Amino acid sequence: MAEPIYRRVVIKLSGEYFAGPHASGMDQPTIDRVAGDLIEAQQLGIEIAVVVGGGNLVRGVEVSARGVSRPTGDTMGMLATVMNCLALEAAIERRGAPARTLSAFVMPQISELFTRSATHRYLAEGRIVLLGGGTGNPFFTTDTTAVLRAAEIGAQAVLKATNVDGIYSADPKKDASAKRFDRLTHSQAIEGNYKVMDATAFALARETSLPIIVFSIAEPGSIGAILRGTGQGTIVEG
Repeated sequence: MAEPIYRRVVIKLSGEYFAGPHASGMDQPTIDRVAGDLIEAQQLGIEIAVVVGGGNLVRGVEVSARGVSRPTGDTMGMLATVMNCLALEAAIERRGAPARTLSAFVMPQISELFTRSATHRYLAEGRIVLLGGGTGNPFFTTDTTAVLRAAEIGAQAVLKATNVDGIYSADPKKDASAKRFDRLTHSQAIEGNYKVMDATAFALARETSLPIIVFSIAEPGSIGAILRGTGQGTIVEG
């Protein structure tokens, strides 16, 4: 078996993926499978932190479009990410692996506050660390959060788990001629305006020299395959 390419990573999981076959909400079998994939990947000897979106529960932009202020809508969305982290933490621990949710918000009855030192400590203890609450600020996506946290904790890469196996020139579900990229630079990803990740996340990754690997989470074992360098995805670096 190939040795892992990275030793510490931040994995960005789509909140919408947690809904499984449903339009919204939490699909427990889907969350359980993701938990299993994370545990298998960690057993390769990888330290794993996870950022989860909240779109299966609340999308701040959509809430604000209905009359709530954007900062309030975004705060609701960030709280939804904490709920997803708690659900994933429970699923991981049911499988006998240790996990810990850290939040960008002060909520001591629910989770510990995110700090770099706490994250380093729990990763060293062998826990999968789940980072909820986004950046703690409105107007920033969880994609940007994943890159920010990766830079803060000294991760070697950001793995963006999505519903397609990389970055395409157009939506492959709508355009059969869409070209899939094996590699892009951060600047090319920004200039191409590819919707798989927002430009702020790519720009921060460029500034901090962090590679981003975009891959499909649909296949069981896909996280481990990416970490071993055998999976299919688009690498954004340089």
